[in-house]
Amino acid sequence: MPHHTTIPYLSVRKLPLLLLLLGFLLHAFAFPTPSSAQETPGDTTESLQEATEATWPEDSLGRRTPKGTVDGFIEAVADENYPRAALYLNLDSTLQESQKGPELAQALQRMLDQRGRIMPLSWLSDDPNGYLEDDTGPNLDRVGTATVEGESFDVFVEKTAGPDGGPIWLFSSQTVKRTPLLEEEAAPPITDKVLPSVLEENKWGGVPIGHWLAMLASAVLAYLIAWCITAVVTYLIRLGWRKAREEPTLGIVKAFALPIRLYLAVWILVILSQEAGISIIVRQRFSELTVIIGLVAVLLLIWRLIDAVTNFSERRLIRRGNMAGISIALFLRRGAKIALIVLGTIAILGTLGFDVTTGLAALGIGGIALALGAQKTVENFVGSVTLIADQPIRVGDFCKVGETVGTVEQIGMRSTRIRTSERTIVTIPNGDFSSQRIENYAHRDRFLFNPVLRLKYDTTPDQIRSLLVTLCSILVSQPKVAEDPRVRFIEIGNDSLNLEVFTYILADDFNEFLQLKEELILQMMEAVHKGGKGFALPSQVLYLAGDKGGDGDKSPPAEGA
Repeated sequence: MPHHTTIPYLSVRKLPLLLLLLGFLLHAFAFPTPSSAQETPGDTTESLQEATEATWPEDSLGRRTPKGTVDGFIEAVADENYPRAALYLNLDSTLQESQKGPELAQALQRMLDQRGRIMPLSWLSDDPNGYLEDDTGPNLDRVGTATVEGESFDVFVEKTAGPDGGPIWLFSSQTVKRTPLLEEEAAPPITDKVLPSVLEENKWGGVPIGHWLAMLASAVLAYLIAWCITAVVTYLIRLGWRKAREEPTLGIVKAFALPIRLYLAVWILVILSQEAGISIIVRQRFSELTVIIGLVAVLLLIWRLIDAVTNFSERRLIRRGNMAGISIALFLRRGAKIALIVLGTIAILGTLGFDVTTGLAALGIGGIALALGAQKTVENFVGSVTLIADQPIRVGDFCKVGETVGTVEQIGMRSTRIRTSERTIVTIPNGDFSSQRIENYAHRDRFLFNPVLRLKYDTTPDQIRSLLVTLCSILVSQPKVAEDPRVRFIEIGNDSLNLEVFTYILADDFNEFLQLKEELILQMMEAVHKGGKGFALPSQVLYLAGDKGGDGDKSPPAEGA
């Protein structure tokens, strides 16, 4: 089988479906396509070939590449222009002289209709040198398979020298020799048996309309068969495997159901269409669609697995109260989905025949200019990565960022949203957020209790000593107060005698702290009113000297004056 194969050409009858999906994924995204085969740097011969390629005129039949040859042959037989189709065959001099080329082209079409298959065009090389990394040699490319008299063999195209010196790819002489010129006496295909004559006589695109309708009917039937198979297998898995009824296994099983159904439907469609004897022209037109559906199935599987794994992880993290983990899970899910969309778009565009390599190169050049105008965007993205990696805050944390105080509701790829005490939403770009001073209240293990009691000036030292003992006993008697609380007479102030209380309250949240703080302060007020003179008020004492009159203060005369 060829190195580059499509979904239907894989030998899959003995492989599990999961291995099929993984194999297809590796083929779609990891293996280089023939058109992107890299030449070895420093190879003088290939460098000279590249230099001379530009001088070759275009071949009017598009035979410069294996892909062009196969596409041109399919178009020629679809137009029933067999003399033109014969120009895509490598005929020896005897066959050319006998003018059997058109008959051989029609025979090749008949062989492919009944017992053969051609790979989709997107899997064929679009390089004049062909695909150089397979085991067929530099002048041969494998493009399909066929069966004659019960014996299967590969269908090749081979590179020949054109009249202008450029390469011309033709269906190989080996393939032409193995093509039976006379139609074998065999049972007609199912399609020809069941189709009415009206659908056989009227043609569209060189093929009876009945073949197009049969292909659509086969697609519907293939999906129904795939749906039944996946439904039965899913039911049996849940019935026989207890873990398949619980998360996360249940989510993973559900994630696999639809992608496998689509992939299996494509595989069944190709088998049904070949066994029904549908024309190779119709099957070739549908081949690109089957490849795209296969790609979509793989991308959909990865997408659903991402959702299943992250949803399960979020539920577990919520139960554990790990808000940082939730932020990381949400961030990684968004990033993975964006990368998946980009990769899927590139793969589908490549399948449709767009030059993805050139487009990516253009994006690389334009990306430099775009980056200059998107510095803030890049800065915000780097800031979001910093927030996720360093974790100064997490979703659900109560914090203060700059002048903004509130609860973190979302850490996005561009900005972070904070719900303030006014119930408003403040959105801060992550670039600015990560550069500001961040005070996180959510990670406090205890709350500071540090009131200063201002006593009146006429409070006696004995009363102060008694108050210190009483206040300390109030703190010690409260189980939520940390060990070794401190109560000290710290200073004689301008208008009061100050006692400082310094300790921590072991509360679980801010509301509990406020409740305990309130109770302790009330008990301390009672102690001050019972054991002291009360609390001092900010005040000033003004001393006035008496006025003796206009004569002023006169000292008594000295004795003996």
